[in-house]
Amino acid sequence: MLLTLKRTKPTFTLHFASKIKPFSLPKLHLSTLSQSEIKNLIFSNYNHGKFHNLLKNIISLPSFLLTACHNLKPPNDNYKTTPQLTLYSVSTRFFSLQELSFQLSTNQFDIKDCSFIIGKSLVLPNLKLKVVIEAIRMVLEVIYDDRFVTFCYGGRVNMGRHTAIRYLKNSVENPSWWFTVNLNPANFENKHVLKLCNVMEEKIDDVALIDLIKTLFECEIVSIQLGGCYLGRGFPQECGLSSILINIYFNSFDKEIQDLRLKTSRENPRVDANELDEGYSGNAFYKPLKIYAVRYLDEILVISSGTKMMTMDLKSRLVQILEKDMEFGIDKVRTVIHSATSEKIEFLGMELRAVTPSVLHPPMSQKAIRARKKYLRQKEVRAMELRNAKETNRKKLGMKIFSHVFKKLQRGNDFKTDFPIESEVNQIFGSWAEEVMQDFLESVDERWEWHRMLSTGDFLSLKRIRDQLPRELVDSYDNFQEQVDSYVNPVKAKRVLEEQVKKAEEEEERKYSDQTVADLTKLCIKVEAPLEIVRKAVKLVGFTNHMGRPRPISLLMALEDIDIIKWYAGIGRRWLDFFCCCHNFRKVKIIVSYHLRFSCILTLAEKHESTKREAIRHYTKDLKVSNVNGVEEMYFPTEREVKMMGDNDLIDPKPVDVSLGMALIRLASDEPPYRCAAHFCDRRDTIVYRIRVLKKLLNLDPSDRSKWVPGMGAIHESLNKRCIPLCSNHISDLYLGRLTLQDTDCASLLHVD
Repeated sequence: MLLTLKRTKPTFTLHFASKIKPFSLPKLHLSTLSQSEIKNLIFSNYNHGKFHNLLKNIISLPSFLLTACHNLKPPNDNYKTTPQLTLYSVSTRFFSLQELSFQLSTNQFDIKDCSFIIGKSLVLPNLKLKVVIEAIRMVLEVIYDDRFVTFCYGGRVNMGRHTAIRYLKNSVENPSWWFTVNLNPANFENKHVLKLCNVMEEKIDDVALIDLIKTLFECEIVSIQLGGCYLGRGFPQECGLSSILINIYFNSFDKEIQDLRLKTSRENPRVDANELDEGYSGNAFYKPLKIYAVRYLDEILVISSGTKMMTMDLKSRLVQILEKDMEFGIDKVRTVIHSATSEKIEFLGMELRAVTPSVLHPPMSQKAIRARKKYLRQKEVRAMELRNAKETNRKKLGMKIFSHVFKKLQRGNDFKTDFPIESEVNQIFGSWAEEVMQDFLESVDERWEWHRMLSTGDFLSLKRIRDQLPRELVDSYDNFQEQVDSYVNPVKAKRVLEEQVKKAEEEEERKYSDQTVADLTKLCIKVEAPLEIVRKAVKLVGFTNHMGRPRPISLLMALEDIDIIKWYAGIGRRWLDFFCCCHNFRKVKIIVSYHLRFSCILTLAEKHESTKREAIRHYTKDLKVSNVNGVEEMYFPTEREVKMMGDNDLIDPKPVDVSLGMALIRLASDEPPYRCAAHFCDRRDTIVYRIRVLKKLLNLDPSDRSKWVPGMGAIHESLNKRCIPLCSNHISDLYLGRLTLQDTDCASLLHVD
């Protein structure tokens, strides 16, 4: 079959206001800027409470644009073959930063020329426009990030999903009622854009920058879809400005919630036990009324420790603000109040429930206690065997030394050696003596026996005998008895052991009482992974059959073995990274380690027309595969690695939607070399891959919650069957989930006639 590949042509045409003339670049702007330099540069344009001429004085600087280029490079792009980005390399290989700087500074930048349409409705920016968008985002981040409230998450540095979950688990106490505010699925309309621009004009006095942002909305480069499952997931249809603009628009709403929280805290202060009356016995527990809130982009969770009526009034007030002031539609069916103790609630793709502390940190069961005692006994036996082995070796060594010395003395009058062994012998016998004495002093029974033998039945203790003996001998005997009582008498040691046992029992009783009181007076947040949704996603993609057993995926047969393993590894690691903060993370590990691992093994077995046992014998259960150089590598997490995983990272992991929602199939054709589609990758030894979108393969509508996975987004259908050229490094990162289509230049997409 003959395939003809050609690039997608832009739909819009270029309209320059005037002819652009090249200009010489000042030598001052030749390198990237640090974060402190960016902040100082932006605040140098701050005057009378506003920032002025940001587009002309800041964004248009070549050094600022070069810093934006560095930010757009793939996060894991640290290969030795990737050259360092410089002003010269970007201008000669991709686009002229000098020309872009001149266009921005003279307000001649044409957005329509830097955008293109895929299909009927998907408008995407090219790499040049992405650099401008990133530069605008950097400016807005410096201006607004410190003005956001503390419970605003998403689109901020070190303020991701896991940080929000950590706040819920560590800070929320005694929740009574909670609710999520669900927006109706809708796009950011013109009225919202005008209101957003009015909000930004309160701090930014730059008409050119505001008009540029308006034009981005008009050309649908920035298209914010609220109330859906598309934000913060790495989809190509999401613009890099969406997160910061949503946070700016919702900032007034956040401030309203913050005022309500502060007002509630002032009216219900925390009471210290020292400030109570003298008759306070400590049997009463005061629970102050608290309001907690978390907002991750367009997902809002509000928690109250008060009554249901108070929570209903709070919900009504927040819904009124969103409907009237912010002009959003609210899904009244899903925006309902739930009991925190008896009903779970879904937030950030996880399930939340209020439980007692003993549920999160349960006491050891009898079986676990018996297992621990057995382990301690085995540990003592091994230590004793080791001591006995050391003692035997020392005896053998001592006999060898004495035998050698005796033979030397028999043969001659002097004993000479070529090596100084005196220090080594002293060290060996010194450590031996210390261990023997330590073991002796730890044994109360042996000390009793030695004390009885050394202190009783001695005739020197009789008065008539002592009177007949020299005074020096009697004093020496008395001194010896004092030393025996001081070091060998086990009464003191027995008392210390009894005190230790008593302290251990008291500590155990205190822990039990504290745990009982905490269970009666305190509630915490338990975060769990939605296992039913995960199993539905596993079944929908085809990892398992209708009986829940692993099965092969025939679509992946066209890939190389290493690419098949990388595709499975990317999905598995994404799931493990996303749900590592959940209480039932162990069950997610089972899904990854069993269903995905054996589905990959079965796919490899079916591809090579072999059995599962033969595939396991060849690849092993750890899915080892040889690279181009013949070196065995493991991409899929091993069983031991999965077992050791835990809640260690406080990152903002992207959900698995992108990896699950598409497959990249290599084209078997002799296509001409294209530049790699990854941001600022200049390699031309690329391979063309076809994008297969899951919802088009299954012919499903993501809005149908009965058939689609709830909470899982989908890649835009216009990208289905499009082709993308990628080098070996970036296709590997794309399979492994380190890279998303958002990190590629969609202007490099190809289509097949």
